[in-house]
Amino acid sequence: MTAQHPPSSFSDLLRRAAAARGDQLAVSDGDQRLDWRRLAADTDRLAGAFAGAGLRAGDRVAIQAPSSAQFVLCYLAGLRAGLVVVPVNPAYTLPELEHILDDSGARALITATVAAVEAAAGLRERHPDLLILLAGPSGVDGLRTVGELLADAPAGPVELPDRAGDDLAVLLYTSGTSGRPKGAMLPVRALLANLDQFDRLAPAPVGADDRIFLPLPLFHIFGLNAGLGLALYYGASLTLSARFDAAGTLREMAAAGATVVVGAPLEYARWAEQAELAEGFATVRLALSGSAPLASDLVGRYAELGVGLYEGYGLTEAAPVVTLNLVPDGTGRGWLPPKAGSVGRPLPGVQVRLVDADGEPAEPGDLGFVEVRGQNLFTGYWPDGAGGPRADGWFGTGDLAVLDDDGDYYLVGRRSDLVLVNGFNVYPAEVEAVFARLPGVQEVAVLGLPDGPSGEVLVAYVVPVPGAQLAEEALLAEAARSLARFKLPRRVLEVDRLPYTATGKVMKWRLRPGEVPAEGDGA
Repeated sequence: MTAQHPPSSFSDLLRRAAAARGDQLAVSDGDQRLDWRRLAADTDRLAGAFAGAGLRAGDRVAIQAPSSAQFVLCYLAGLRAGLVVVPVNPAYTLPELEHILDDSGARALITATVAAVEAAAGLRERHPDLLILLAGPSGVDGLRTVGELLADAPAGPVELPDRAGDDLAVLLYTSGTSGRPKGAMLPVRALLANLDQFDRLAPAPVGADDRIFLPLPLFHIFGLNAGLGLALYYGASLTLSARFDAAGTLREMAAAGATVVVGAPLEYARWAEQAELAEGFATVRLALSGSAPLASDLVGRYAELGVGLYEGYGLTEAAPVVTLNLVPDGTGRGWLPPKAGSVGRPLPGVQVRLVDADGEPAEPGDLGFVEVRGQNLFTGYWPDGAGGPRADGWFGTGDLAVLDDDGDYYLVGRRSDLVLVNGFNVYPAEVEAVFARLPGVQEVAVLGLPDGPSGEVLVAYVVPVPGAQLAEEALLAEAARSLARFKLPRRVLEVDRLPYTATGKVMKWRLRPGEVPAEGDGA
């Protein structure tokens, strides 16, 4: 990092970028382009407008909108005004949105969703103090837009509280796979610490001259801090894509002259199927993947283009990056080739350890539960900090991993994914890895279903390669060459598609009987 003094707020990052790279592109979304000087000025004005609208330090503002330059502006202005930002998935239904509004006690909602706009009257009735703003070009039913609020804001300097240091900055609700979503409390300190930890890799993977392409949603921590956060930290240009379309985003990438891509495994897999892959990645030198396991063969596919595709591991509660297989080669000028299948090593300043079920250190080569410690950790779940790091600073993530002799980690699954088959523990990720290598299999998801006295049975949901004819018995026979009998699925079911979240995780609960697979929803 080039700054002489470490930043204590995102306003510090923004002011530094505006001073050093004022007329350079800060953020573009295809419709709007803002340079750093304009973004900094508009952030101050909108923050003043938030204060003028009656919002006070510590108030929560929910942002339910697609990724855009306006989302970036609202996020930064919210922090500048001393507000706590609550990003919300635009795919959430009105009841899901209301749960977050009720639980967080939000004083303001910035939305672009039709459901929320149409329900504005009802929302105001149930939340009489709620300020509702529309993220869009024009108002609806008397709702003011963010643009109108900004246009009416005074141009002069306004005294604002800002969010800094240990102040709560972001309240990010987990996907709620068990029970209702919980809000992870991320202070400014944790968000900035993770950016600093990334920067301490030698050499720093990103610089001010980079052009970052981000197809990830900003309501998710991966896009918010590992994408937008990195751009702010370095003053790099950021191009956003609100909706993923493989061919369309490759064209956007080429037009932007992208040098760094931050994406999810599903996006890299879809891009690899396109004839325009080489053109889209023509100027890309570094690609980062996270939020879900990356298929090992994709690393080689991108290496053929001269692009290093590096996988990391993280979680909302760690703001988000914990490990990355972007391993310095020791020269200070480059990195070792990515090790396919590994999520790499802890970032500098992040500690990781594996423990057994009793909390004792796991033996080398054995499965262990992942625990993390570092300044990038959250402070617990809203509102009282319950479930946060223990007194000694360690936080159990619920993930299972193995450490190899080189010090690289391999994720195996989650504690909650454990399936008990006739008294034996089975982790679906191990079974999925075997099936993913079988001929004719494009995608696979394995889960446990109740089976009376046997406990549970494994069922594999398989998406075939286009044109392939899959036979259940043949697949099971081939899988039996690599899996013990109790690890073999009882059934193999062919499906047209798997239901994914916006960041590429399979929503396995949607595959259970009575549920219909669907794409694009979820958190």
